Parts: sequence; C-alpha cells; structure tokens
Amino acid sequence: MLTVYTVLVGAYEVNCYLVADDQARALVIDPGADEAEVAAELHKQGLTVAGYLLTHGHMDHLCALNPLHKRFPAPVGLAADDAGWAFTPLNQLPPYPRPIRPAGEILDVAAMPVWTAGGPVCRIIPTPGHTPGGVCYYFEQDGLLFSGDTLFAGSVGRTDLPGGNERQLGLSLRQLVKLPPATRVFPGHGPATTIARELRSNPFIAT
Repeated sequence: MLTVYTVLVGAYEVNCYLVADDQARALVIDPGADEAEVAAELHKQGLTVAGYLLTHGHMDHLCALNPLHKRFPAPVGLAADDAGWAFTPLNQLPPYPRPIRPAGEILDVAAMPVWTAGGPVCRIIPTPGHTPGGVCYYFEQDGLLFSGDTLFAGSVGRTDLPGGNERQLGLSLRQLVKLPPATRVFPGHGPATTIARELRSNPFIAT
C-alpha cells in the first residue's frame, strides 16, 4: 500500500508529491521549488528517493529538480517533447529562475508504458494538451492518479500557453475519465478529487 505526502511549493503553490511504498522508497513527483522543504519532508518521513517524475516541463513543476537530484541522485522521468525546452530560457518566468538540467540521462516517460526505473511501479498515461509532453502517473493497484496540470478539481489545464492544444487536451481528458470512478486524483495545483466527482461536477468534462 502506498502513502502520499504533499509538500506545497513555490509561488504558484504546486503540489509536490512524495509517493512512498512500504519499504520507504519514494517517487518525488513535480519538485517545483523549495528544495529544502521537500528534503525536510523526506527526512521527517524517513524516505529514500527512488526516482523523480515530472508530469510536464513548466518551470513551477521542476525548478527544485536539479538541487534535489544533486543531494539524492535517482532516475529522472520527463517526456522528451517537454525535456527539449524545459531547461532553456524559454521556460524562465519570474520569480522562478531558469530550471537547471540535472546530470545524467532523463528518461522519456511518454515512451514508457510503465515506470519501472525505481521505487513504486506505475502506469504512464500520455496526456498532451497543457504541454506537448504532459503525462499522468496512474498507480492502478492503489487507485491513485497524479494528473499534473491536465485535470484539476472542478477545472482542467489551460491551453493558451506555448505548446498548448485544446483538442489534444480534450482527447487526454477522455482517457482519464475512463479510469475507475473511485480513482483518487492528485492534481498539480489545488485539492485532491476523484474521477467520479469530476464526472459529476466538472463543467469542462463532457460526458
């Protein structure tokens, strides 16, 4: 059984998630800022970093990746369609600095049906639309979905930023709402929800 710890980070209040198994191995999802706070939570819970998973490449979701990776080396997963621009000046927006690419290989999660590079295993669902390389992480056995900026409680990701595509986002959302209704959804911003709740009340989801 997995345990989820949430650290609210950065000016845009990103949910950085620590997804830990019963061996205290954790996947760090979207370390967007405040690396000291993320490290403190890892220490507090006695967790070992087994991998870093990025739902997409926007700076508010990965600015703490490099310093955390230096401190706790582990495999990194980010879709190639986002990795190409995520560590360039195109992805700098005050108060966030330009994200620094961590040392070593970045695994193209969009080409991996399942994450098996370390820590808990999850299914990877490509969900372009908010960004070209957006993905969601689905831990089927525990009924957990980490949706990044694709699906929020009562809303969906914006598509008016560079690389956004409204049609693609719609197709991505259709994939997510086919998951079991009881699936708990942990978005990149805001409170957790469920697929059932979003099907009932999210005005952006056509049923």
